[in-house]
Amino acid sequence: MGKFDLYKVDLKGMQEDVLEYEYLLDNQFFINIGGEDIQKGRVKVILTLTRHKGFFDFAFVLSGIAIVPCDRCLDDMDFPIETTAHLVVKFGKDYAEESDEIVVIPESEGIINLAWFLYEFVALAIPIKHVHTPGKCNKQMTSKLKKHSAKSEDDDDSFDIDMDDIVITSDDDSNEKDTDPRWDALKGLKDED
Repeated sequence: MGKFDLYKVDLKGMQEDVLEYEYLLDNQFFINIGGEDIQKGRVKVILTLTRHKGFFDFAFVLSGIAIVPCDRCLDDMDFPIETTAHLVVKFGKDYAEESDEIVVIPESEGIINLAWFLYEFVALAIPIKHVHTPGKCNKQMTSKLKKHSAKSEDDDDSFDIDMDDIVITSDDDSNEKDTDPRWDALKGLKDED
């Protein structure tokens, strides 16, 4: 039996109009799938598969924990997963992904393996930036980051930008003395028009 045979669904041999499947994506699943974002976790998946005329409707409910590295200190952090996903599968001549939610599989095979789709659903539930809550990062790594950071020492360990500190100036506010003399000739051309 292959690593992902458990996640194969035989649509061609489906006898009932509605089936329910339950999967547990554990550490071994994430190791076997070899994705870059998630290496560990424990996510329960409930799949309701409904056969319609001409297509199959897959409704997924995912809940559990994915363990990802903190972007700041690189220690593992638990990220709660509570999401739903939807997939429509149709029969066709060749395999094709028509969109994010519509997949065509060869009718001659009639089987779809959901393993990579399940991994993607979990990965998409995690935001791009994942950091510990303030004060929970690895203290040793945070102190090294502070040491090599361009920030002043009285800043806290948050690396967010305070939008109130940003000053936006327009061209009207610029001082003529601060311009590069090499561009002054070009400004004269602009003024002539």
